[in-house]
Amino acid sequence: MKKQNDELWKLRHSAAHVMADAVKRLYPGVKLGIGPAIEEGFYYDFDFSSCRERSGADLKNHFLTPEDLPKIENEMKKIISENMSFVCRDVSKASAEKIFKKAKETYKLELLKELEEKEVTLYKHGEFQDLCKGPHVEKTGEIRAFKLLSVAGAYWRGKETNPMLQRIYGAAFADKKALRKFLKLREEAQKRDHRKLGKELELFSFNELVGGGLPLFHPKGAMLRQIIVDYITEKHVEKGYHLISSPHILRSDIWIKSGHYEHYKENMYVFEIDNKEFAVKPMNCPGHILVYASRIRSYREFPIRYFELGNVYRHEKSGVLHGLLRVRGFTQDDAHIFCLRQGAEKEIIGVLDFVEETLKTFGFGEFEVELSTRPKKYIGTIADWEEATTALKNALEAKKIKYEINEGDGAFYGPKIDVKLKDALGRAWQCATIQCDFALPERFDLKYTDSSGKEKRPIVLHRVILGSLERFMGALIEHYGGDFPLWLAPVQVKVIPIAENCIEYGAEVTKKLLKLGFRVEMDSRDEKMQRKIRDAEITKIPYMVIVGKREEESGTVSLRSRKNRNLGTLKQEELIELLQKEESSKEFSSVNENDSTL
Repeated sequence: MKKQNDELWKLRHSAAHVMADAVKRLYPGVKLGIGPAIEEGFYYDFDFSSCRERSGADLKNHFLTPEDLPKIENEMKKIISENMSFVCRDVSKASAEKIFKKAKETYKLELLKELEEKEVTLYKHGEFQDLCKGPHVEKTGEIRAFKLLSVAGAYWRGKETNPMLQRIYGAAFADKKALRKFLKLREEAQKRDHRKLGKELELFSFNELVGGGLPLFHPKGAMLRQIIVDYITEKHVEKGYHLISSPHILRSDIWIKSGHYEHYKENMYVFEIDNKEFAVKPMNCPGHILVYASRIRSYREFPIRYFELGNVYRHEKSGVLHGLLRVRGFTQDDAHIFCLRQGAEKEIIGVLDFVEETLKTFGFGEFEVELSTRPKKYIGTIADWEEATTALKNALEAKKIKYEINEGDGAFYGPKIDVKLKDALGRAWQCATIQCDFALPERFDLKYTDSSGKEKRPIVLHRVILGSLERFMGALIEHYGGDFPLWLAPVQVKVIPIAENCIEYGAEVTKKLLKLGFRVEMDSRDEKMQRKIRDAEITKIPYMVIVGKREEESGTVSLRSRKNRNLGTLKQEELIELLQKEESSKEFSSVNENDSTL
């Protein structure tokens, strides 16, 4: 949601209040956390540690389950049918404290203590009132299309040292048609959930012995990752980037110098070696800057583009970890472009072209773009920030790219462009980032000599194309539902001998395809052919090559496509030609082939 005054935002915020009212009616004594509107819905956090059921039964430490949601929904419908007005009133902070103290709302009292205002806003409908800035719809009866979706645990205010509350998520829309569409897409999204498919397709896993947010890639997942790595590396070299590599740990001195220590330390893993402090790198930029600073540079060398598939580690809270989409250890296709001030706009346009080309190759045709400006805490001068922001803006406008301004969300050292890809279900995923930085070159005293031999300061563009490879893989899995086009499929062909006496010919075909660079496996299990075919289809292998005595005698194969079923008998050369043609085309037009209902 973009604006609090947006009508849908008001509706969802109002639905959150109605849900909180329903829960309090059903479970007297429950304590309220916070309940905001969010994209496509709302949530509210509850503490059931001292509640009781309306009948009087003690429900201390009650844990909600999905089975509780219909009961809460029915209570919400009663509140909505009462068509009560949402009434706003301004009260003194002291009066609000008395109200919430009497109601034993300890979490609201905590929020009140942190407010500096002498007056606060309360919203009330019926007997329910909440500390809230609003706005809301006029009456509860305006909430016509809603659905409670799930229950989850959530630490109070996101801090792991705080109590664990129970969060109820819901969806709300202006009409039932929009709600039905959302629920249908949500059902499809659950089928495509990369965590579910990651397990089913044996792509990756997580293990408590390793730790949260640290994925283990299985052979098929590692292969998919390598395909992405090979493609993106080849493209960087093709576009004039120089490959470099920097250590996984660096002394804290460099993070102090860069400003990360001051602005980002809570997300860093810091430790000591030989009485000196080190940190596991959360970013790659300081290493790239030191490579630049290793010798005197001339203006004739610009632009200098350094690229690294850099492994970084960030201390994300356990509550926000989410499969491959939010991890603690990940790899960035990270690059830093050192250039002249007057060359920034041209380089930014080049990066935008690179992003568009790459994402379209992987099957993503739609994007959302944001330009994030100077945050409250920043380094550098305002004049440099304005010049950097103008360079980014000019590049977007030169490319005729529509974008939105995201006020105050830039990096601490510079403004940035964020590109969010849109998947087959229309969901946006953070991907590419381009940051224009005048501050770090100043901090590291970076120099070059101009045409007259004078020393001057370069600027640096920080950028990623795919972003986190892990997050990109998660988005890719969900975009295709695990049903990858041939060029991305970890296993492209499954060779299936009809009987034991056909295994030798199957092995011959397998060896020939492997030698040509195709990713092939042979299923030599003592199972019926139909079982083998079914297993290959379930694991979403694009092609099945079936061989029997007839095929062996004629030097042919029977080809079966997962999508188009039987493709008939082909000579081995015809099979190879078909595979090579499809692989080189990087075809992705079949993304929605199985989703005609969407």
